[in-house]
Amino acid sequence: MKLREPKLKIWTEDIEPEAFQQLRNIAQLPFVHHTGIAVMPDVHAGIGATVGSVIPTQGAIIPAAVGVDIGCGMTAIKTSLTASDLPDSLSPLRAAIEKVVPVGVGKGGEHKDRNDWFITDRIHALGELPRFFDDEEHVVKAHKQLGTLGGGNHFIEICLDRTQRVWIMLHSGSRGIGNQIGRFYIEQARKLAEKYFINLPDRDLAYLAEGTTEFDNYVAAVGWAQDYAARNREVMMAEVVGALQSQVSKPFTYGNMAINCHHNYIVKENHFGANLWITRKGAIRARNGDLGIIPGSMGQRSYIVRGRGNAESLCSCSHGAGRRMSRTKARNNFSVDDLQAQTQGVECRKDAGVLDEIPGAYKDIDVVMENQRDLVDVLAVLKQVVCVKG
Repeated sequence: MKLREPKLKIWTEDIEPEAFQQLRNIAQLPFVHHTGIAVMPDVHAGIGATVGSVIPTQGAIIPAAVGVDIGCGMTAIKTSLTASDLPDSLSPLRAAIEKVVPVGVGKGGEHKDRNDWFITDRIHALGELPRFFDDEEHVVKAHKQLGTLGGGNHFIEICLDRTQRVWIMLHSGSRGIGNQIGRFYIEQARKLAEKYFINLPDRDLAYLAEGTTEFDNYVAAVGWAQDYAARNREVMMAEVVGALQSQVSKPFTYGNMAINCHHNYIVKENHFGANLWITRKGAIRARNGDLGIIPGSMGQRSYIVRGRGNAESLCSCSHGAGRRMSRTKARNNFSVDDLQAQTQGVECRKDAGVLDEIPGAYKDIDVVMENQRDLVDVLAVLKQVVCVKG
């Protein structure tokens, strides 16, 4: 820990004033547990709640702290391939991945008719979630977008570790259906705050109180979306494995150490003898032995880690490098030439459409990792050679 304030435990000295104020706003809420908010080294300002924060609460949950990308997270597998097994030109491999995984904001897999167990068992049971899923449109959208990447900072990568073994890694969440769930309940919380004249330091910190119908409905919907996000990543991973196999000359295997972890989610956990609702907004669980993925930007390294179970961090660690400038600022401060230079050696998009994801817009992942040596142990260091973005 680098810095302490009342109800704040911070693992960095690199924190912008706006993020600091957001953290202070959250910390003063009466239902935030006295153990305090754990602030990860990739921290930066978000909407209402700060990205890179772990918020312990009793009796209430803040929907905007979870956000609209519910269940967003990572998955990775290590294959039996080595760098020498990859084709000399990686452009066809990127094209093969983009062919089987729809990418981009709002994109669905209309060309796919998957007989997937999640579709059969869970999507067509959406009506079990109260009120929100009465409209068939939600069912259709959830069906079409299962196995799709989305846009923004979501990505699929082919990486090499320091032994030159090939890894597949991807980052996505609950897609449009998660976004709709998040927005619906954020608005519900705001309306309840107005109805009961609840004064808040930020309207995005409106909350749902445990014991109410709205709280129960939200927990059920978020749990569903988190399951959808995990399955979404599993479906995409299977597609990417197939795409990679089509581009290499020999069959390959991958071990059973598949890592699949959320970094925008809520969960009930016990810390310091209390049963708490834990909101991890841009943070992953890092209990003793937990495996996790901490990606850098599309031009930096990524890390496979094992948690150390640090109690002060609420058994958590960072979820990535963290932005050091907004998307608008990145587009205003960098050029396509800068993007090409900063992603040299990586087969990826290098056009203005992904300029806001330029490595220079992110914090140095190595500094982030140094700041959390007491939270995780590094198992592998990965460098991407292919990056697919929406």
